[in-house]
Amino acid sequence: MNKSEMAEKLAKKCDISQSKALECVNAIFETKPGHGIIAIELDGGRKVQIGGFGSFDTKRRSARKGRNPATGETIQIAAKKYATFKAAKGLKDRVAD
Repeated sequence: MNKSEMAEKLAKKCDISQSKALECVNAIFETKPGHGIIAIELDGGRKVQIGGFGSFDTKRRSARKGRNPATGETIQIAAKKYATFKAAKGLKDRVAD
């Protein structure tokens, strides 16, 4: 399912226009700088928890040494901040059935 398909289902379920539903989906999931509720919270170092569904958070990976598989040369891999998602028990149980 993509965003437009999600918006279509949301529009039917909530009895709103499809354009308004797409606007709502984008307001939550947009990744452009300064847009998207989840992305803005993660940018600010805050965790987003949706009860029964899961939580979005960020983690940091420290700088480390790696190896170029083609040449065998040792390289330095930069530190990195990345987004994570952990499914809640309710979602895990539903998917497992």
